[in-house]
Amino acid sequence: MRKLLADANVRYYVAKKTLIRKALEKSGYAGEVPELPGEVAVAWTTEDVTAPARGVYDFGTKLKGALTLLGGVFEGAFADAKKMIGIATIPPIPVLRGMFVNIINSPIQGLVIALDQISKTKK
Repeated sequence: MRKLLADANVRYYVAKKTLIRKALEKSGYAGEVPELPGEVAVAWTTEDVTAPARGVYDFGTKLKGALTLLGGVFEGAFADAKKMIGIATIPPIPVLRGMFVNIINSPIQGLVIALDQISKTKK
């Protein structure tokens, strides 16, 4: 798991809950520090902001609940597990760009197909 996360430029670190709680309290993020039950790890990156949530969520689904999202920090505020799962399901930036290009291309493609059919009927 760490290798695949590292390939996506995501750092993953298992730490003591007291240290994580103190770091989160001193960080100055908006909202209340979430509960940290069980063993806790932190995943972060400076590049694709959805990559840590996506990576942990993907492994959680593969491992059938052995690994779950407890919450996270997004846009300077604490987010609960439900919001982080929503963020985790956002596709990566290259995929979003491809989807955007496909949406732009779709009406043009439809127009070309319609004009082609019109030209075939006129011949």
